[in-house]
Amino acid sequence: MRYNEKELQALSRQPAELAAELGMRGPKKGSVVKRRLVKLVVNFLFYFRTDEAEPVGALLLEHCRVTQEEPSGFSISFVEDPERKYHFECCSEEQCQEWMVALRQASYEFMRRSLIFYRNEIQKMTGKVGTGHGSGHCSWAGLMSPCLSFTQDPLEQFGISEEARFQLSGLKA
Repeated sequence: MRYNEKELQALSRQPAELAAELGMRGPKKGSVVKRRLVKLVVNFLFYFRTDEAEPVGALLLEHCRVTQEEPSGFSISFVEDPERKYHFECCSEEQCQEWMVALRQASYEFMRRSLIFYRNEIQKMTGKVGTGHGSGHCSWAGLMSPCLSFTQDPLEQFGISEEARFQLSGLKA
C-alpha cells in the first residue's frame, strides 16, 4: 500500500469527530490490551501512545465491520481479512455505543450514500436538482446552515487529497 506519510500525519492533527483513551488490542496472537489515545478523523481511526504526539498507526474505516464484543467493548475487522481484528475496551456501555455509531458512519461509502439520499430528498421536496451554493451555506426555512455543495466530493471539505485516499489491504499495524 502506498500513502503520503506527511499528509497522513497532518490529518491526524486535525480536530477529531471523537477521541478518547481506550484499551486497545491488536490483531496479533498473544497481543495484550494497551491504553491508547484513539482519535476518529473523517474515515481514519488514529491511535497514539498516551504520551506521544505522533500516531502509532491508523485504520482506514472502509470495507470494515464494527461489532460489539461485550457490553463495553467492540471490535473492528475488515472484509478482505476478517481474521485481522482490532479490539477496543471503553469505560462504559454508553461510550461503546457512541464509538460504534461514529465508526459505522465514518466511511466514505456511508458519506456518499448519505449525500445521495439527502440530494434525492431535497429534489423530492423542491422538484429541483441541488447544486449547492458557492458560499458553502444553504438556506432552508430562512436558516443559514453549513452544507456540502452537491457537486463537491465530500472528503474535499476536509482537505483530503487524492493521494491520501487509499485502501487498507496492505497495512500491517
